Amino acid sequence: MILVTGATGSIGRSLVHRLRRDGAAFRALVRDEAKGQALGCDFAVGDFDDPDSIAAALHGVDRLFLNGSGAQPLDGEQPMIRRQKTVIDAARRAGVAHVVKVSVWHARRESRLSQSAHWEIDEHLRASGLAWSLLQPAGFMQNFIAPGAFTPDGDLVSSYGDTPVAHIDCHDIAACAATLLAGPQDRKDAFVLTGPEALTDAEIADKISSALGRTVHRAELPPDALAAAMTSQGLPRRFAEDLAYLVKEVAAGSQTATTTTVRDITGRPPRTFDAFLTANLQPLRAAATPPTP
Repeated sequence: MILVTGATGSIGRSLVHRLRRDGAAFRALVRDEAKGQALGCDFAVGDFDDPDSIAAALHGVDRLFLNGSGAQPLDGEQPMIRRQKTVIDAARRAGVAHVVKVSVWHARRESRLSQSAHWEIDEHLRASGLAWSLLQPAGFMQNFIAPGAFTPDGDLVSSYGDTPVAHIDCHDIAACAATLLAGPQDRKDAFVLTGPEALTDAEIADKISSALGRTVHRAELPPDALAAAMTSQGLPRRFAEDLAYLVKEVAAGSQTATTTTVRDITGRPPRTFDAFLTANLQPLRAAATPPTP
């Protein structure tokens, strides 16, 4: 039995669909009962902040997909560290054999926000005695259909300059997770996941223009300007500066390389950005279309 956490997120929904298609025995963990019912599968209502609910959800589970919310705009330690450590500890007590965890590319102690937070959680998992697989993806293609990807005028917000980035579709992260969850339960490996090509913001704007049938311009928002804009909106200065630090790393080329890992794990190539746009045309239109005057 597999427990899928983060089941209503971009990766989790795709993983639930794939496990259901494959006939796998699994349970989804959700915080909202109505969302669990909408998934159309066995589910448990629980919260990472409620250890008893996690223990109940893990009953009869031998494999765990661990994914949760990312960094939050606050000062001090990121809550994701405490929350995911709680789940790992509960999994050990429940006799779980294998944890497949979503981490981030370049997770390390000396970094900021999600990178340093995931490093600490990853180290906790490595020391837990459990078998583990760490998925370390590049930036998500889904970020281009998320709130804030476009200006109110329908321009693409661009913070990476002319640096290409090997964005990955969450569909492929889920496919890798499903394969690893079904495989040997004694492995201890980390996997860097990327799309098949690295694209600049200009190339992405051109592809979105073709998909939408209109010209999509770029609205340049360099990292320091991004931090200033976030601070002006009332977000903590430290959070804004840390986020700008991470954006600068990507703009310097930290996610330019591509890997063959998706093909190596699943036996098929990852989705191209064009295929992602075709599969997500309706939400793309909703995100990129300026409001009617």
